[in-house]
Amino acid sequence: MGLGREEEVETRKPPVFKPGTKVRSTKYVKNDGTFAGRDVGEILVRKGEVGYVRDIGMFLQRYYIYAVEYVDSGIVVGMRGRELAAVDQPSEGARA
Repeated sequence: MGLGREEEVETRKPPVFKPGTKVRSTKYVKNDGTFAGRDVGEILVRKGEVGYVRDIGMFLQRYYIYAVEYVDSGIVVGMRGRELAAVDQPSEGARA
């Protein structure tokens, strides 16, 4: 019985996004109960919604957590880098 796939420690490299970077959510984000004032299961961020990185933190000294402010909805949500894409850069599928 194996231990499963070991994930890379993100914090060994610099953060992918810097504060002020305009980003797009690549996933829907639902409230898991940690976002006050919203019901559990309520969608906080829709796929494709655009926001700006406000701050960068760490979780378990392994992962970067990006505090992204979604101006249209007026919320700030912590997201992983793999859940975000830079708006000013072409997506991987758009390369020629």
